[in-house]
Amino acid sequence: MTDVLALQSGGQITTWLRSSGLEIALLVMGAMLFGRFAAYLRDRVTSKIDSGFQSSDALVRTEAAKHRHALAQVITWVVLTIVYVLVGMEVLQRFGFQVTGLVAPAAVLGAALGFGAQRIVQDILAGFFLITERQYGFGDVVRISVTGSAELAEGTVEDVTLRITTLRNSDGEVITVPNGQIVKVTNLSKDWARAAIDVPVAATADINRINEVLHEVCTRAYRDPKLEPLLLDEPSVMGIEDLDLDKMNIRLVARTLPGKQFEVGRELRVRVAAALRREGISETS
Repeated sequence: MTDVLALQSGGQITTWLRSSGLEIALLVMGAMLFGRFAAYLRDRVTSKIDSGFQSSDALVRTEAAKHRHALAQVITWVVLTIVYVLVGMEVLQRFGFQVTGLVAPAAVLGAALGFGAQRIVQDILAGFFLITERQYGFGDVVRISVTGSAELAEGTVEDVTLRITTLRNSDGEVITVPNGQIVKVTNLSKDWARAAIDVPVAATADINRINEVLHEVCTRAYRDPKLEPLLLDEPSVMGIEDLDLDKMNIRLVARTLPGKQFEVGRELRVRVAAALRREGISETS
């Protein structure tokens, strides 16, 4: 009798393996292969966008290219999430779980986890509006205020999904920010940027002569083959920005290509310091 039951159990297991077990294996393998294919397709699209930028004469990415790059990452993430959820439901059915019978327990579990899950839903909704409103995209330099943190997250956008934004700062550190915790975004590389340089000089200095020197620096910078491609127009002297008893600050501004304000600002500071030193005009700290 025991041998008969064992044979029957073995036959049932074999039958299950040949039917439901095989289907489960195929579903899991199909999901894995689809995930690899989706990642491959995403990499092909983003590589084509990147190669188009690298092979062109453009010094910065266009807003459309940055948005397409981010959109490819988001669409891949959404599609894979949907596929994995559907495959998981099919696998549960093959194991004998009735998905329709899980509606009531799922409702109770959903109510219990509602407060915990609301942050995930908040992240996804915030990510949806970040992408559709084109607030930033791949390659943008951004400064983000995060809820509950006094320190700003600043860096270059490396990855965007509906749930998180990944930045890399100037020190090479990777910063991950949940989209739902973003309070304010300052995009430093959208359409155009501005380099502002404050030149501190003694309050007794000849302001007319200093203005002449700074105007000459601006003119030469705009004619320089190294800086001219980064500038949208000739830098200008705005005049005295701040005045104290012992010093005053004179501001220069330059409109630049997006993300190039830091490079232009450093170069202009070097030129201003050298020009003032040649004229015998000392800067104050």
